[in-house]
Amino acid sequence: MSLPSCSLWIFVARTDVPFILYTIPHLVKMNNFPFEEKVLAIDTAPLTGDKVSRLGIGTMEELRNCTQKLLKSGVVDRVVDINYETSYRHRLSQKHFGSPLRSTHNYKGYPILGSIFTIEECKSEYMLHFDSDMLLHQDIDYNWIAEGIKLMQKYPKMMSIRPLTGPPAKEGKIYQFSSYEEDPDGFYRFKFFGSRVYLINCQQFASLTPFPIIWCSYRQKFIDQFPLGLKILLNNLTGKGKLESWEVMVSKKLEESDYFRAVLTQSKAWTLHPKDRSPEFIQALPDIIKRIEAGDYPIEQAGHYDLIPELWY
Repeated sequence: MSLPSCSLWIFVARTDVPFILYTIPHLVKMNNFPFEEKVLAIDTAPLTGDKVSRLGIGTMEELRNCTQKLLKSGVVDRVVDINYETSYRHRLSQKHFGSPLRSTHNYKGYPILGSIFTIEECKSEYMLHFDSDMLLHQDIDYNWIAEGIKLMQKYPKMMSIRPLTGPPAKEGKIYQFSSYEEDPDGFYRFKFFGSRVYLINCQQFASLTPFPIIWCSYRQKFIDQFPLGLKILLNNLTGKGKLESWEVMVSKKLEESDYFRAVLTQSKAWTLHPKDRSPEFIQALPDIIKRIEAGDYPIEQAGHYDLIPELWY
């Protein structure tokens, strides 16, 4: 049976220069799927939020050099810039949020517009998104994407699916999350979304729009009581106000609907999220990737979503 079309999209930004020549070939290799295309989406916007203080920030020239190396070596098929043109930005935010928005990133500096840009520009029926810093293990005899697509076709209310969060722990324990349901069909059910890794059916995802616009609390607390339309107007006129995370907005929609997010329980595929950006981490990264690809990990790491640095180097 032939599989539906699926494309892989990965965000890259200046903050990612120190590691993407390691992580992106690794992610393409480990996902091991006949993607229709593999695309890097470059965030060209100025850094904001906590991204400004990240270690190892590169220049745009260095970032483009890295992406061209990945393109020329055949690791990816295409490199595109996130489209920040005003009319395009307004059209996408109108569709996905019900109103044109001036803000393009959340309060942390994560590209909200970039998230919806990749979904809009994906040519395939399914889209797999990975943040560029994620790490993945998959057994050679397993294909989590094929399994995920099969489950999404079986469960029409499954909005997205991803591999196990962290190496497998005893009795399927996931330490990061306190509330989830295990389905006997091999997945956990969640009513909140995660934006670092997700496999979606693009048309199904679009049917959930518009998502609610959620603003962070203002310094002038009285503004918190303003109607949503007035907050949007103030932001569009003055640039004041910061958006909550896209995943929080999508999660709110999940809570208000009968859709859910799924995480596979299968121990043959799992991810790790490194939070460290230190020179020590970058130096250790090639060895970490080798261990993860081989399915080797410190036992204390089992069940934990974030990579625990002191266990690895």
